[in-house]
Amino acid sequence: MLSAVLLGDLASNAAENKPAPAPAPYPERLQWWADARFGMFIHWGPVSLKGTEIGWSRGEQVPAAEYDQLYQQFNPTNFNAGQWVKIAKQAGMKYIVLTTKHHDGFCLWDTKLTDYDIMNTPFHRDVTKELAKACRQQGLVFCAYHSICDWRHPDYPLGSPGGKSTKPDANMDRYNQYLKDQLSELLKDYGPLGILWFDGEWESPWTVERGQDLYRHCRALQDSLIINNRVGKGREGMAGTTAQTVENPSDYDTPEQTIGKFQDQRPWETCMTICNQWAWKPNDEMKSLQECLHALIRCAGGDGNLLFN
Repeated sequence: MLSAVLLGDLASNAAENKPAPAPAPYPERLQWWADARFGMFIHWGPVSLKGTEIGWSRGEQVPAAEYDQLYQQFNPTNFNAGQWVKIAKQAGMKYIVLTTKHHDGFCLWDTKLTDYDIMNTPFHRDVTKELAKACRQQGLVFCAYHSICDWRHPDYPLGSPGGKSTKPDANMDRYNQYLKDQLSELLKDYGPLGILWFDGEWESPWTVERGQDLYRHCRALQDSLIINNRVGKGREGMAGTTAQTVENPSDYDTPEQTIGKFQDQRPWETCMTICNQWAWKPNDEMKSLQECLHALIRCAGGDGNLLFN
């Protein structure tokens, strides 16, 4: 007869070695994204004339006054949306996320809410519209990155460099309405979008309540929309994880420049540069083919996606 002590040990071991929970099923609207696994991230705009980092170099490597006038020289005549999408498709990517507006406030679509946009450059073509159309023609899903912060806009309280300066006459409520109106333009005129990829939520003017409201606003305009965890305030730094709570509405986590940990209970997507800088930089060091393949394999093996810049 087994002793009571031995029976207790067996019971304890069984409890410690109980099977892990089955993978959490993806919500139906996320299923295409879960199947895709691999997407292209594009950081691009007038800053490419300098080869410095988008947004962050404003007021740092490039004086703000000079940075803000780069758009008057921006004329990328070799831009070919169909070619960009073809390259992504040949690499096995299934979706593209374009920086429609980064922290510098420049808009890559024909917005009616500011003159600081692609239509007021010498190029005078709607890059967002052309890329969205090319994606649909070639079977990729078009998605938009959109910065919550805007270091150039007079109503956003913080400014360059890197959100370290303040603006005396800022009005965050008025800026918040501008933000929502711009997103309404994108969703109504360029949608349906696969993903809205937010960023810049870490700054103090953004609040939990504003994040909740923006999530509801965007989902009301397009219920099938997928929204990352940077819409709220719960992200844990570059690890990119967020506890799913009512206070932090979002659909997936965003580890940055690192492979996310194995996680089959909450969706995640690593965003990573193929070089070092997010925006184009001359002579930037590119990852090897082996590094690129390992990044993709490790993401997929961990039940995550790779958004490769």
